[in-house]
Amino acid sequence: MKYRILGKSGLKVSVISIGTYQFSGSWGKDYSQSDVDSIIDAAEESGINFLDTAECYGVDNHAEKLIGNAISGKRDKWLVATKFGHVRKEILKNSDAWEVGDIRKQLENSLKYLKTDYIDLYQFHSGSDEIFDRDEIWTMLDREKAKGKIRHLGISLNRAKSDNAAYQTLNASRVGAEVIQVKYNRLERDAEAEILPAALEQNIGVIGRVSLASGLLSGKYQNITEFSSSESRAKKYKPELIKKMQTEINDIINKELPENVLLPQYALTWVLSNPAVSCVIAGCKSAAQVKINAQTADLEIMNYRHRLDI
Repeated sequence: MKYRILGKSGLKVSVISIGTYQFSGSWGKDYSQSDVDSIIDAAEESGINFLDTAECYGVDNHAEKLIGNAISGKRDKWLVATKFGHVRKEILKNSDAWEVGDIRKQLENSLKYLKTDYIDLYQFHSGSDEIFDRDEIWTMLDREKAKGKIRHLGISLNRAKSDNAAYQTLNASRVGAEVIQVKYNRLERDAEAEILPAALEQNIGVIGRVSLASGLLSGKYQNITEFSSSESRAKKYKPELIKKMQTEINDIINKELPENVLLPQYALTWVLSNPAVSCVIAGCKSAAQVKINAQTADLEIMNYRHRLDI
């Protein structure tokens, strides 16, 4: 495994991290505690030390509960990132919770369910600019940092091509955020316009998410026409977009993919080859997928994209 410093936070993170949205059940699969334990164990064995979750990944902090049980007794081996701003009481339906008292309660719940005394990276989760500019939120969070409950603050941006994302990245340092998380992959590159340059200029750490385009860059979905309506990604990836991306993926396979390299491994290294990016969130459904993703760090193609006219 390779490691990088996550901007001015100083956190030394594995370049491949564990994404946990799937634990919410939103990928059409229910995860048991043993499923999550095996994924976390495989990640640890592979040298992965960073995982990302959120307050609304599953009803009543379901993902955080599974993770808390999985890392219990070995908290010191993990850098844990979670988020605030929403609660989920119904499947696939979040409710906003942006009042200072709401956020403080979310923090306490996350600490409880993750079975920890502190959060390594606490992230503003897809909020509007109006909410972002509420000084009372950041003042309260600074106080919680002083108490040791939060080590570093970050921003999980909503959509890379939105005005909100650019504004919040440009103003990250003003509110004390040291890290941003942004959607960025070979097929969806909006972050390159303003967000990644602004992060580099401020020495803001960048976590790339949706690096496999919600699984499309895994190569497993080249023959589908749509995702199941029970999956959250069905809302974002409509049939016409899937078809367009499948065509682009065929071109990537035929023109870019190095010999003996799997498509998802190439997709992850492509993101990591951008100098602004410290690590990528890699979603996984099994321990086997964790190990395949982790092997990406050893591939000698990290700068391959720069030899292509991409």
